[in-house]
Amino acid sequence: MQSDIKTIKPKYLVDEKGNKKAVVLNFKEYENIMELIEDLEDTNDILKAEREATSFTPYEKFRKTWLKV
Repeated sequence: MQSDIKTIKPKYLVDEKGNKKAVVLNFKEYENIMELIEDLEDTNDILKAEREATSFTPYEKFRKTWLKV
């Protein structure tokens, strides 16, 4: 991620009563947030795969089998 999430400075659109109804970000901030979400999704997928794995093959064994070395 290019910048820290804490540096994002959102602007809010409010209704006539002053209630926040929408958020406006500059495009770079939006891209940074989307990148963070993608990274979190990837991390979640890895953790899920680790929890659901029933067995592992050591890399060297896999490599020999795959490459038929």
